[in-house]
Amino acid sequence: MQIDSFAFNPFATNCFVCHDGAAAVVVDPSCSTPDEVARVTSWVAGRSLRVERILLTHAHLDHVFGCRALADAFGVGVWLHRDDAPLLAAAAQQGRMFGVPVDEPPEPEGWLADGDVVRVGGAEWAVLHVPGHSPGSVAFHDARNGFVLSGDVLFRDSIGRTDLWMGSLPVLMRSIFDRLLPLADETTVWCGHGPSTTIGRERAQNPFLVSR
Repeated sequence: MQIDSFAFNPFATNCFVCHDGAAAVVVDPSCSTPDEVARVTSWVAGRSLRVERILLTHAHLDHVFGCRALADAFGVGVWLHRDDAPLLAAAAQQGRMFGVPVDEPPEPEGWLADGDVVRVGGAEWAVLHVPGHSPGSVAFHDARNGFVLSGDVLFRDSIGRTDLWMGSLPVLMRSIFDRLLPLADETTVWCGHGPSTTIGRERAQNPFLVSR
């Protein structure tokens, strides 16, 4: 399983294309301009990948900019946790709050729930419900390939903000300690913003976690 990331939009949000050389998924289509959309579609076309669906770790504005464009380009649907459906439906309103335009995302094709298994080619990802940053935040854990896509829950040396709609610091910390930190130390964490890290590094060095 290969993961390639692109940092897009004014918030420098990571968009991931995850593939096995044939089948692919896009996680968090953060591309907000035609040029950014073209970078993803050209990259996929250049590798003859078959995008099977779009997955959202959550539905804050910076993670959903490209939902409409990539869904149309690849002919696939968008999947997310049901608790973040109101955020996706309010994408245009979120854009107005930040003074940026956003294309109306398509209606979700399906829902992700805790314990679901998402298959990407021959890989299997466990869906972990990790609320706190948003009510429907999820992470995708691939135990065999040793990584987790954490969205905006856990970052290198930081954690997700909790001052947005239905955010909660106690809930976020419970998600991190109960769902993410029990993963193996060597698990690579692909974050929603910034560089990747590992579970072991964050357990030992993240200033928001080591004092607890």
